[in-house]
Amino acid sequence: MASTIKVLLADDHAVVRTGFRHILASQWDMEVVGEVADGLQAVEMTENLRPDVVVMDVTMPGLNGIEATRRIQSSAPRTKVLALSMHKDAVYVREILRAGARGYLLKDSSEADFLKAVRSVSQGNGYLSPEVSHAVLDDYRKHVTNPIDLLSSREREVLQLIAEGQTNKDIANRLSLSVYTVEAHRGRIMEKLNLHSTGELVRFAMRNGLID
Repeated sequence: MASTIKVLLADDHAVVRTGFRHILASQWDMEVVGEVADGLQAVEMTENLRPDVVVMDVTMPGLNGIEATRRIQSSAPRTKVLALSMHKDAVYVREILRAGARGYLLKDSSEADFLKAVRSVSQGNGYLSPEVSHAVLDDYRKHVTNPIDLLSSREREVLQLIAEGQTNKDIANRLSLSVYTVEAHRGRIMEKLNLHSTGELVRFAMRNGLID
């Protein structure tokens, strides 16, 4: 039999904690080991109890969930954090995921989604409420540190061949694609990288180590 998932609930609203505790208590494989009302308590209780998962409200008084998550990941790295929020704004999602949370669940999610998220996070997997996934992707594109990360594997391959001086027809033959598909790839690459000529593509490829 699988081991019990030990859960710590961190939310400044008692009624919210009560609701989640009842949901978790109905599951044979879950146990609520503690409840706290602010981020500082969450950090201290995690260090003492070493739960498998902390269900962490993002906005709490004293010490918010983002900073609490950061401290927990430093002091108890084996504990996984599932962020809980009413906010769909990408900035909340980005900051708490950057702090180390494995998942982000909206408070109006279904009971089934909540349980799915807890189990997923406990296994080391990620979980995002579907309503925030688009915001996360859009935000990632805006804040991506290296523009080349915006390209798919195939687009990077096409970019390299373009930079090596191959024509659309050459690339199509090499990759078993139609010339039209290669042209579409080229267009998307230039759009994603905000480049406007083959020369700019070549220079970008050189700067990013795709060609010498």
